[in-house]
Amino acid sequence: MKRVVEQTGPAGADSSFSKTVIRWQKQYGRHALPWQRTRDAYRIWLSEIMLQQTQVATVIPYYARFLERFPDVVALAGAPPEEVMALWSGLGYYTRARNLHRCARQVVAEHGGRFPKEVEALANLPGIGRSTAAAISAFAYGTRAAILDGNVKRVFCRAFGIAGFPGTASVERHLWERAIALLPESDIESYTQGLMDLGATLCTRSRPDCAACPLQSRCVAHASGRTAELPERKPKKAVPEKSTVMLVVEHRGAVLLEQRPPSGIWGGLLSLPELDRLLPQVPAKIGSKALVSALAEFGEVESFDALQPFVHAFTHYKLTVNPVRVSLSRSFMLASQSSYQWIPKKKLSSSGLPAPVRKLLDTL
Repeated sequence: MKRVVEQTGPAGADSSFSKTVIRWQKQYGRHALPWQRTRDAYRIWLSEIMLQQTQVATVIPYYARFLERFPDVVALAGAPPEEVMALWSGLGYYTRARNLHRCARQVVAEHGGRFPKEVEALANLPGIGRSTAAAISAFAYGTRAAILDGNVKRVFCRAFGIAGFPGTASVERHLWERAIALLPESDIESYTQGLMDLGATLCTRSRPDCAACPLQSRCVAHASGRTAELPERKPKKAVPEKSTVMLVVEHRGAVLLEQRPPSGIWGGLLSLPELDRLLPQVPAKIGSKALVSALAEFGEVESFDALQPFVHAFTHYKLTVNPVRVSLSRSFMLASQSSYQWIPKKKLSSSGLPAPVRKLLDTL
């Protein structure tokens, strides 16, 4: 049996690796994505931010709607934050949307509306890290720069048999060294896209298509039967659990919504009021007394009904939502509650709502 040596030492240049990736990408890679075949840094940047932790099929309709409303960085920079958040609603990881808007404004204010070519300058903009900056610069300006997103880490860990969780400092440093050493002298766009395509379509986390992979013959993980083990997963920790009571407050065909603070969970979006944000202490059992007290500034409670609880998973914890539907016999002016507003039900579909809130309202 052939002995497989785990390649965890210093990364060295290997032109055959990049040539193989480039050759495969030109023949089998993705070429019809809406942000390809362009040198427009704005469109490339927009796609790269949307693709962070989100699949291509999910991104495409959002990308199209953003471009229709904001055809260039100047249009995006001049838009009100709530409109940007509304268009992003449902795509998740809302910090990306806030950084997207901040970045657009910074590009207009500090770079004359043109994204800089230098990777370092791009990486200093809001929401753009080292790998995303390299991808933007490579696709828009042909810069010879290394990327290292989650897909590429997986390809490298398997191809070179790199052990350890890629998120640890030592393993990530080694991966960056290898990424830089493997850069080709030309065809940087095809190479960069090829690495992304391999990780997204063949070298997937589960059920990788090794038979179709151009790197199979040199892949340490495949040869040693460790494809399922590499890259090593992050050590598991107990997932914290939280709960909240959400109020679906209705009056005359409108729903009471709260504008969330700019930072934090669902920052900048409209959401349903939460009881613990209205009362200093939430009672163990929700009754009319608690609801009347919580909603005293919004109107007079007529009736209420507890709905089916559901769980929403965030990156770092699970949230159990206990919805309560409340009808008001009359509503009051919200002059003293500037972060709250009544939204007609027919306008909810165009409002910036978190996905679980939108789903809840749709079921009603």
